Amino acid sequence: MTDAAELRTRTSEFLAAHPPASTDRADFLKARFDAGLAWVHYPEGLGGLGAPRSLQAVVDAELEAAGAPDNDPRRIGIGLGMAAPTVLGFGTEEQKRRFLRPLWTGEEVWCQLFSEPGAGSDLAALGTRAVRDEASGDWIVNGQKVWTSSAHSARWAILIARTDPEQPKHRGITYFVCDMTDPGVEVRPLRQITGEAEFNEVFLTDVRIPDAHRLGAVGEGWKVAQTTLMNERVSIGGMRIPREGGMIGPVAKAWRERPELRTHDLHQRLMKLWVDAEVARLTGERLRQQLVAGQPGPEGSGMKLGFARLNQEISGLEVELRGEEGLLYDDWTMRRPELVDFTGRDAGYRYLRSKGNSIEGGTSEVLLNIVAERVLGLPSEPRTDKDVAWKDLAR
Repeated sequence: MTDAAELRTRTSEFLAAHPPASTDRADFLKARFDAGLAWVHYPEGLGGLGAPRSLQAVVDAELEAAGAPDNDPRRIGIGLGMAAPTVLGFGTEEQKRRFLRPLWTGEEVWCQLFSEPGAGSDLAALGTRAVRDEASGDWIVNGQKVWTSSAHSARWAILIARTDPEQPKHRGITYFVCDMTDPGVEVRPLRQITGEAEFNEVFLTDVRIPDAHRLGAVGEGWKVAQTTLMNERVSIGGMRIPREGGMIGPVAKAWRERPELRTHDLHQRLMKLWVDAEVARLTGERLRQQLVAGQPGPEGSGMKLGFARLNQEISGLEVELRGEEGLLYDDWTMRRPELVDFTGRDAGYRYLRSKGNSIEGGTSEVLLNIVAERVLGLPSEPRTDKDVAWKDLAR
């Protein structure tokens, strides 16, 4: 089994063969993947060494100390945090080798075609249809998806569609990889309260997806999607950040540098939120350590809940702390950004953008149910539609 000492040696040898200062960034990332130093817990040949997940920190520390380039998780977070573990868990060997390398290096951006206008919180009620073309074996997909981050810059999408309307809503779904450049895929911007169009709606009209791009068995898409969703909530709520990283950072900085803004009440509220942010950060560290032992569980829903609440309370405090200055907004230009930068903009942007945190990645109301039922073991809510065929529900 690979240990920390062996990984340090491997990383040192890799750096000697690929000096960061003189190696093209893209070439460096590709070589790192091929050397098994991308995500060490993945299998050999797929960017890893089959080592314990905890040893990734050893590699990252060595590379960071050498000034090595890294990929950009903010830009390719959906690929790294959601698509990759799903492809690894349910993809064929051919799919893994085709998709994982360019996904990790950032050559190919991914998006997530899950939510629909009539199937957001109740995702299993989705109506996008995939019908098998018996002559070619391909799937013909028609439907509409919404709130799709990065669809305007994505090459690939993870997609769930209904393949058997005769089955109850959770059982008649199949999971696909969709080429966003294919004919019939139309991406339209959704302008948000921030002025940006970071999200999109996607219309699928007779989109042809080869059966080779199906993940998992036909009709078992909901099972595959659970892997995506659990990883999504961990990636949103459990991001690794330093102390005073994230939203609490700008508020603490303003408090220290602008004593004229301080009041006793604001001080009490800031201290409470600072402690809450630190508790959330340390809980995230513990959650990542638990992941070393296996797949993410429903605990990620709790982290994501806390992330949304904290961001909204902290950004509200910052606007209040800054007074009239907090009401200013730097730029309302319609843009389609490739990533969300919570700390690079002004307080007004953070306040408005954080409103979406309790919706994206699973609404807070749905996550509360997940925590209640799957973490605390409380009785499930009555579900009268559980065993009813989807076609009867859709009438």
